[in-house]
Amino acid sequence: MVTGASRGIGRAIALALSRAGAAVVVHAGRHLEAAEEVAGTIRADGGEAVATAADLSDPPACHALVDRSWQWRGRFDVWVNNAGADILTTAAARSSFEEKIALLWSVDVAGTMRLARDAGMRMEKAGGGVVLNMGWDGAERGMAGTTAEVFAAAKGAVMAFTRSLAQSLAPAVRVNCIAPGWIRTQWGNQTSAGWQRRAVAESLRERWGTPEDVAQVARFLASPAADFLSGQVIAVNGGFRFGERFV
Repeated sequence: MVTGASRGIGRAIALALSRAGAAVVVHAGRHLEAAEEVAGTIRADGGEAVATAADLSDPPACHALVDRSWQWRGRFDVWVNNAGADILTTAAARSSFEEKIALLWSVDVAGTMRLARDAGMRMEKAGGGVVLNMGWDGAERGMAGTTAEVFAAAKGAVMAFTRSLAQSLAPAVRVNCIAPGWIRTQWGNQTSAGWQRRAVAESLRERWGTPEDVAQVARFLASPAADFLSGQVIAVNGGFRFGERFV
């Protein structure tokens, strides 16, 4: 399962896992047709995929999503909690501080926690599996601005939760968190020249990251090659460059 897989990082993860041999449940929050497009791409490449939609801010919908995903193959081996509320490129960008807190808490934090625990406990009973959550590299160092404040709090909570869930589900289930840095998703494609310069300058690799960069790390963490990694937060940011100021 890859939540929030209809575009961006989630889409790249779904495609990468399929190419590694996984049958993939492609989730979207509301736009089932977008998830169907990704599932269709996977099937056209010779893979197996099914699309589904669920509102991750709704507890019963979260539990139903886990049930549907489990029933498709009678199990799942990897659960990727990529979905998150978009407060940069949607109408939510104009929301109040309180509204942004509520939205990020309901989807990014509570939704991730419910899905990770439900899926993780099922895999534990079945004998093993992998849970991957999605954080943010800026959560541990901070960034100025209203959006950054609420995003750091939400993703910081996910990162802390990951470390604790790894303890709870050990040794059967590995739980890790990916913390992307500047990744060129929809916001990155349309942001100002100043932000473009900042994204490049703050990476030791001196470039934007891509959804595929994150997907390759997810593929590794989901694989047996990462068997001795659990309870970790992995920054995917090209190496952060400290001490710079940008306008």
